[in-house]
Amino acid sequence: MAENVKSGKEILDEFFAGIENIETVDPNIAAMIKQLYNEDKLTDANVKNELQRLRTENER
Repeated sequence: MAENVKSGKEILDEFFAGIENIETVDPNIAAMIKQLYNEDKLTDANVKNELQRLRTENER
């Protein structure tokens, strides 16, 4: 009868592991966010910097 409750970390790990499979999420952005999460660098500033980098790359 004991239910196995997932920790917050487990839930986040599962979400970020599958973020690239969400249809409405740009694959490049999903990969970038997943990488930042895996590197423990998922901050507002890092996301903004990486989004700017992706924009610059797309303009070329």
